[in-house]
This record gives sequence, C-alpha cells and structure tokens, in this order.
Amino acid sequence: MSISTLRNQNSLDKLLAQVQQDEKPSGGEKKSYVDDRLWKPVVDKGGNGYAVIRFLPAPEGDSEMPWVRVWNHAFQGPTGQWFIENSLTTINQTCPISEMNSQLWNSGVESDKEIARKQKRKLQYYSNIYVVEDTMNPENNGKVMLYRYGKKIYDKIMEAMQPEFADETPINPFDLWEGANFKLKIRKVDGYWNYDKSEFSDPSQLKPTDEELETIYGKTHSLADFTAPSNFKSYDELKARLDAVLSGTVATAKTAAAMVEEDTVDFTPPVSTPTPEPQTAPFSATNDDDDDAMSYFEKLANE
Repeated sequence: MSISTLRNQNSLDKLLAQVQQDEKPSGGEKKSYVDDRLWKPVVDKGGNGYAVIRFLPAPEGDSEMPWVRVWNHAFQGPTGQWFIENSLTTINQTCPISEMNSQLWNSGVESDKEIARKQKRKLQYYSNIYVVEDTMNPENNGKVMLYRYGKKIYDKIMEAMQPEFADETPINPFDLWEGANFKLKIRKVDGYWNYDKSEFSDPSQLKPTDEELETIYGKTHSLADFTAPSNFKSYDELKARLDAVLSGTVATAKTAAAMVEEDTVDFTPPVSTPTPEPQTAPFSATNDDDDDAMSYFEKLANE
C-alpha cells in the first residue's frame, strides 16, 4: 500500500465503524525469550514515568483495525502455582478456565463467585507505535515498536475519537497526518500504575514529509500473529495446566514475577482446537472494571 493510498483510506469515520463491528458480541505469539519488538514504559524509583508515543495505522496486509485484542487469565491457585495464559476466547473458541468460571458463578454460592472473580479473564491490546520520546530509555527514540496496553489506555484512545463535549474535536490517533502524539504519564497509586494524567497532544503530522512517513509505516509489525489460532495453546494443554495449578499435579518453579519478566504472559504459540463458547458469566463481560492488565502484572511482579 502506498503512502498516498493510506492517506486516503485512514479516515476517522471508517475506523469508528470498524470499532463498532469489532466490539459486537461474537458467538500473541508465545515466546520463551523477550520480544525486542515490544516497547515497555519504565518508571523511576518514585513510581513515576513519562514518554511520548504515536499510535500507528494497521500494517499493510493485516486487518483494518490498528489494534488487536487478546484475553488472558492470571491467578494463583491453592497450590501456590500461577496460571498465566492467553484465553481461547480471544479466537472464539472454548476455554476451560471460562467454562469452570461459568460453573462457579452459576452455582449461586458466594464463595464460588469470589473464586470466579479472581480467575476471570482480562483484556490487553497491542498496537504499533512510533517512539517519539522515551526519557528512561532514549535509545528507543525514533523506533517503530509494539505496545501492549490495557483498558484505561484504550479508553483514552476512544475518548479522543469520540469526545464527550461539543467543544472537543474528534481525532484519529492512528492517522499519520492528522493524528496526535500521546503523552504517557504514569504514577504509582496504591501499588498500581495509574494513567489518568496521560493525554493526547494537539493534532499534528508525525513527520514533515511523506517519504519519512512511508519509511516509518514500512517498519510496522504484523498484528495478525497475536490472534492466529496456531499460536494458542490447545484446550487440552490449558486444561492440564489448570489442573496442575488447582491440584498440584505438576510441579512448577517459576514465580509470577519471573513469568512477567520473561514476557511469558503476553505471547502464545502452541495450538488450539475446540468449538465456540457462549458467554454466560457476567464476571467475564468485556467492560472489565479491573485495573488494566499492565498494572495487574506489575503488581504481581512486586509481590
């Protein structure tokens, strides 16, 4: 796709229509090494962090959405072992954890519901970004990377696209010409990363010339792998891991902090097979009211 074609196609109205379609109810890549494509904000000793990034359009050949959604589960079982895996509900397949949670919720017993709440799935998003300013790691400046974020950052994006007040002009944050840089401001509040002060700057062209923009766009990473069925563990593999975490049938040596540090939380190879699962339990609704997944895993790593 040429940069001129992208310029003509990258409209806010079209993106919003795709969002509505994507969020209608329906029915990553797992690596044992650190993915150097993935950008992570870093905070100082006081728990504060600052960076400026620019969200980029969907890569050529991918879906038209400039982000991909991945559901995951992260909880500690009675054995002390951690279950941190991507959910097959991401790809509309039956997930053994969601099955069990539905049974717990539907039992009507409050203690069962509390277990289901702790085990519920959480939502993460992945997008391509251009790193404008990384104060903690300036070697990232000028790089095109992948950014994993949670519901709070996603809400900031949606607020920019669909502002609440009449004096606010909608913007498409993913537009190279009329989008806006995102000032990521992190504070530590009650042990969690807080993004409330993060905001978009005024709209501006990312770079002065189309040639520079084309170079940046040409470096975007495919998002399709994150939702490729071949990159998810199978139902049986997830069930075996779940049984181990709940009953201790298999020993594990890794702590949650180690799993987060190695990025084993975020990406997912192995395989998948089963059939689509109806959404039954209210605790797994998409309007997840938890702290976003990034803060969640950060807290795990510090415990």
